[in-house]
Amino acid sequence: MILIADSGSTKTDWRFIDSQNHVSQGRTAGFNPFFQTSQAIYEQMCASLLPLIKERVSHVYFYGAGCAGAGSAVMRDALNQAFEGAQIEVESDMLGAARGACGRTAGIACILGTGANNGLYDGSNVVANVPSLGFWLGDEGSGGYLGKTLVVSYLHRELPTDLMTAFEKRFSAIDRTEVLENAYQKPFPNRYFASFSKFLFDHRSHPFAYQMIYDAFAVFLEKYVCKHPQHETLPVSFVGSVAFYYSDILRQAAADQGVSVKNILEAPIAGLTLYHQG
Repeated sequence: MILIADSGSTKTDWRFIDSQNHVSQGRTAGFNPFFQTSQAIYEQMCASLLPLIKERVSHVYFYGAGCAGAGSAVMRDALNQAFEGAQIEVESDMLGAARGACGRTAGIACILGTGANNGLYDGSNVVANVPSLGFWLGDEGSGGYLGKTLVVSYLHRELPTDLMTAFEKRFSAIDRTEVLENAYQKPFPNRYFASFSKFLFDHRSHPFAYQMIYDAFAVFLEKYVCKHPQHETLPVSFVGSVAFYYSDILRQAAADQGVSVKNILEAPIAGLTLYHQG
């Protein structure tokens, strides 16, 4: 059996290709070796993933957030414990997004989900990247960034009265203490803030909310996509829930900066399955 995974900070999509080449799927919580130890990841897999496996696993292709650099060793150690004897390949979620969205065709691939990233893709590998600095120093355009921007605007009393009222009705228990606790003391602050981005989606027709979303995408395009000289000639594809659900605003922001958008996918897992079956 072959396992293919696309893992973000929030969830992991799995595809299982059995010995008869039949494809099935599963979903678990996200894994991020930047925040988790290999033992914690392994224990989580034992609880949620291993019960889904029906055959001996021969290959694992794992694409995940936090899996670039040292994080890949942490994830590989967890997978080796879970699937002893299997051939393990751990790659970044950026390469997963590129292969899933672009297949074997060159382009610029971007992630806009809980976090954000970008890469110049040659049809096989990501060959250049404008580094994202993570949740606290970057991730512009992501769900975490949108939620953080919204919450800060709320706490600073900058939202229009109607949005302020709607926000307080929906998040009646939120206050400065809770926000700071989730931001600085609890794990996965990006997930916490990304949970607020749904409010923006529900109110995206409001001029203030629309502008907040548009500005976040404009900053992402300016800081990352447009710094690739090839953005004028290569198509740009996006992967992630934020890109997918706000695709109309994203396409408008891209058009305003002269960026040609090709594919916008909610998740790359179907494309990754085709890539590894090919």
